[in-house]
Amino acid sequence: QVQLVESGGGLVQAGGSLRLSCAASGRTFSISTMAWFRQVPGQEREFVAASSWRYGHTYYADSVKGRFTISRDNARKTAYLQMNGLKPEDTAVYYCAASTKVAYYAIAGYEYWGQGTQVTVSS
Repeated sequence: QVQLVESGGGLVQAGGSLRLSCAASGRTFSISTMAWFRQVPGQEREFVAASSWRYGHTYYADSVKGRFTISRDNARKTAYLQMNGLKPEDTAVYYCAASTKVAYYAIAGYEYWGQGTQVTVSS
């Protein structure tokens, strides 16, 4: 089992920045991919960004490309999502996810999920 705990959400004005953190514990040696998803009430959870845990390859949704950066610190077993140039449409609950496989965009490929952290961007 892998446990994930997110932190770093909050309220920010449009154009501002936030950094989300996701601390992993448990069987972290089994992790292949770490990712961030987000969800607005009444809508489906959507892919934001993913990173290969071992090689650091990164993938982004078109809506965040050039503004968000996913990174990881293997020693600290922590993944990050640096969000710059935030827009009101980025408002959502952000979830960290981990997969023991190469999952990237596919939400069904992630076995482990954090509890979510709220990001609110005011206009």
